[in-house]
Amino acid sequence: MGITQHSHGTDNVYSLANLVLMAGNLGRESVGLNPLRGQNNVQGASDMACAPNVFPGYQKVIDEAARLKFEAQWKVKLPDKIGMTAIDMMYAAEAGKLKGLYIMGENPVMTDADQKHTIHSLKNLELLVVQDIFMTKTAELAHVVLPAACFAEKEGTFTNTDRRVQRVRKALNPPGNARDDSWIIMELSRAMGYDMNYASMSDVFDEVGRLWQNVAGINYRRIEKRGIQWPCPSTDHPGTPFLFKDTFPIGKAKFSAIKFNPSLELPDAEYPFTLSTGRQLLQYHSGTMTRRVKAIDKAAHEAYVEINPADAGRMSIDNGAMVQVTSRRGSIKLKAKVTNVPDIGVVFIPFHYSEAAANVLTNPVYDPICKIPELKVCAVKLEKY
Repeated sequence: MGITQHSHGTDNVYSLANLVLMAGNLGRESVGLNPLRGQNNVQGASDMACAPNVFPGYQKVIDEAARLKFEAQWKVKLPDKIGMTAIDMMYAAEAGKLKGLYIMGENPVMTDADQKHTIHSLKNLELLVVQDIFMTKTAELAHVVLPAACFAEKEGTFTNTDRRVQRVRKALNPPGNARDDSWIIMELSRAMGYDMNYASMSDVFDEVGRLWQNVAGINYRRIEKRGIQWPCPSTDHPGTPFLFKDTFPIGKAKFSAIKFNPSLELPDAEYPFTLSTGRQLLQYHSGTMTRRVKAIDKAAHEAYVEINPADAGRMSIDNGAMVQVTSRRGSIKLKAKVTNVPDIGVVFIPFHYSEAAANVLTNPVYDPICKIPELKVCAVKLEKY
């Protein structure tokens, strides 16, 4: 997903789509453009409308027919305007235009660009509620923390990148006062005057099928042992292994003309290196879970900056030496890892480590269409510490 983490991230995706079309790699088995998501169930979250412009099934909130359909099912008036993206919310909070924020299973203090700005924005809220399985860096700033159950402590579904809907089954009870996300949401909703009457997560999924034709044929009984790929419009449909076998929804697919745009912060005399951030094999995302596992943390227990041997030699930086990395947003101190992995003039820092958070450095400028920050490119300088 780093492809989108640029000020021209949408253009990057268009360019890849152009290559796929040019090569004819669509509409057949084992081809296509398949993003490697950063977490499981990104597809499922998208399908279920974790975006400010759609209802479940990518039905637009500005589409009156779609909106009326959901209003009839939920018996409540729904907004007809597109909401804010995650990055819009941070700027709105900073400006005092957003008073409260309810964050569920997300740790933006660690994962959003320009950590100082993120913390400032969250502290400016009148109410911050965080629902998570651990006390994250974001939860530490919250006025209210709601303890949630993890994936192994609840029922539900995950949807893979290939659109395969799969069962998730409860294996053990959640500890202490932790509760299912669905239970917390329903209790809050009831307290605010709107009853959600679902006896199980299977009931929730059945409702989705009534409102979105592409999953109308999927139910918990059918995916008891094996998942099904949507579109699956009826219970006698086998699912759809790959899309666009015969045609595209618009007829013939169209190429997109893309104009080259450079990243918005490039190296200069003061900040001569390009920093890219990302993941390492053993740690996961913001480290909320994996850094609590002793065996994992023993094997990958500290932050580092990868430096090309030519750059390290020129600056007399030895492997394992402490260095300070500085951008226009801030500085962090961490160990040097001298390796041929990055090119000359490029350094890399994993973003899992709160004690040397890479996103202290990153640039919050973002793509104007998908509103994703330029996490993969910013200018930094290195100093021996």
